[in-house]
Amino acid sequence: MNRRTLLGGLTLALSLLCVGQPAQAQKSADTLRIVFRDGVPNIDPYYNNLRTGLVLAHHGWDTLVYRDPGTFDIKPLLATEWKFVDAVTLDFTLRQGVKFHDGSSLTADDVVYTLNLISNPDSKVSTPSNFSWIDHAEKTGDYAVRVILKKPTPAALQYFALVIPIYPKAYREKVGPEAYAKAPVGSGPYKIVKVDPGASVDFERFDDYWAGSPKGKPAIKNISVRFVPDASTEMTELLAQRADWIWQFNPDQFDQINKMPNLQAEKKESMRVGFLAIDAAGRSGAGNPLTNLKVRQAIWHAIDRQTIADKLVTGGSRVPPAPCYPTQFGCDGDVAVKYDYDPAKAKALLAEAGFPNGFETELITYVLPTWGAAVQNYLQDVGIKVKLSQLQVAAAVERSMRGENPLEFGSWGSYSINDVSAVFPNYFTFGSFDAQRDPELKRLVEEGGATNDLEKRHAAYAEAIKRETENAYWLPLFTYTTTYAYSRTLEFTPYSDELPRFFLSKWK
Repeated sequence: MNRRTLLGGLTLALSLLCVGQPAQAQKSADTLRIVFRDGVPNIDPYYNNLRTGLVLAHHGWDTLVYRDPGTFDIKPLLATEWKFVDAVTLDFTLRQGVKFHDGSSLTADDVVYTLNLISNPDSKVSTPSNFSWIDHAEKTGDYAVRVILKKPTPAALQYFALVIPIYPKAYREKVGPEAYAKAPVGSGPYKIVKVDPGASVDFERFDDYWAGSPKGKPAIKNISVRFVPDASTEMTELLAQRADWIWQFNPDQFDQINKMPNLQAEKKESMRVGFLAIDAAGRSGAGNPLTNLKVRQAIWHAIDRQTIADKLVTGGSRVPPAPCYPTQFGCDGDVAVKYDYDPAKAKALLAEAGFPNGFETELITYVLPTWGAAVQNYLQDVGIKVKLSQLQVAAAVERSMRGENPLEFGSWGSYSINDVSAVFPNYFTFGSFDAQRDPELKRLVEEGGATNDLEKRHAAYAEAIKRETENAYWLPLFTYTTTYAYSRTLEFTPYSDELPRFFLSKWK
């Protein structure tokens, strides 16, 4: 594969020449215009599993505790105090005087309602593994809640900080789940004033937001979020000065954007991992060659992951040796079976598996087209003829949940939780995204998540990583280096947890 094929894709040269003089963006209107290409079909944070949805949730809702984006220290938010009574009992003292966007006051009833709803399997939340460790919550006072866990959960406070926003019980019960998703109410620094599912969301600063929050009171009054279908449209909106902020654009465009007088670009490695999910269980159809171990091993050897990280992703992207982000607890790359880039070995393994002339399959992806094309070309170089289907995130995820993707090139950010319990259960414990259905792998992952004993957790997760890589199941391709482009009139700070905090931004 030559460099031109690998790096192909969009260029900005002509587009950049067509852009006029610097504008003041929407500073005068005090409206930050954001464009995402990952449309959120349901703004309710428990009923979408998109990173975009998580970002929006942290603006419209508050959680019990807050994780400092710089230090990862856990700080008070809706809860002022917390204490582990024992390994499976956690007490919270709630902050008094907090208002929801409809003017109602936060009490223990709201917290108990939220936790008991999301931990109930009948609620069918989008990512049940984020909450399955909660047994139930009890009200122990008007501003006191006791949470009973099903098992010891060392990363519990991280989950409470990142993925457990609090519903207003009375309002949600009154309007029902469907109406709530169309007109949601939270207690965050911004209130949602308009929702067009999958198309746009409008936020307005919540003037009654409680004083002293680590999120602060937003400096920017309005946020206008629009969803577009692809990266090309996203970039066009930025260049045409119809957007003030975008992210995850093609790194090839980075230097050219920084030459623009009205724009600037930044890179930041995130906790997100690009992966190739392989249908080892044969869910996508009978006679699937991907159920053959040697075929999967051939795929692992066929892709030059380091070159993709260095030449396409750039910015310090790494190849994770294990199926997780390297800093996460339990992500032991030393025990993983190693697969070097070796196309000759890949071809030999295919021949041993009974496919000397390769076979045809489909690769579903929502990542940048140039990245998907690179994987497609590497596989075709060893004889695997790949039909590349570029979809929007929601459509690809829905297919994955139905088991219809033979190969899927996606990404997983673990909701920025620095523990493998935020990735392994989602892909290896027979949930909707489990393409392996390996009972022993499931047992090991569940064993690692069932104790507070760090040595036992590490040992179980190490065995899980060894088994996962021996069987060439879920292939970690690279770590993401998130690219950001935004107006020079905006003061914005990117963080490694891949959660843009517009409530901390301001106009220069």
